[in-house]
Amino acid sequence: MELEDIVEILKKDPEKVIPELLEDARKQYGEVPYIMNFMKDLPEIFIPKTLYDNSIMREFKNLDQETVELISIGVASALRCEHCLKMHIRIAKRKGIPKEKIFSAIMIGASLSNAAVLAESTRALASEFPSKEGENDEKEQCCDPDCEVCNIAGANIK
Repeated sequence: MELEDIVEILKKDPEKVIPELLEDARKQYGEVPYIMNFMKDLPEIFIPKTLYDNSIMREFKNLDQETVELISIGVASALRCEHCLKMHIRIAKRKGIPKEKIFSAIMIGASLSNAAVLAESTRALASEFPSKEGENDEKEQCCDPDCEVCNIAGANIK
């Protein structure tokens, strides 16, 4: 969605915009997500959130829609959000994404969730049992101000 399209949507009467956005979601996903249905009576929240989500989920030109859906599945899996996970699996199925790819996304999400638990827990453990003086528990962070990994805001994202 181009900026001009967003401006036009914001100029419209919310009573007309909300049904358009709901129908757009239904066309895109094959259903209206629960959260959208829940928030549809709160136009001051629903409209900007829907536009924001649309920009993230559909407008990155360097990710195809299958990849976006598989990322959504992996994240929903990692966050243990059963409702989101089931909805994104249904969407992936409608888009013809094979079960094996969906399972791979779930496994990646599960692995990252496990890594997050271990990273937080081992840091807590290390803080209570510090290593011998002079030993470094963590590797130094990158100090390159031009590093595209550490400085995503400075990276060339299109």
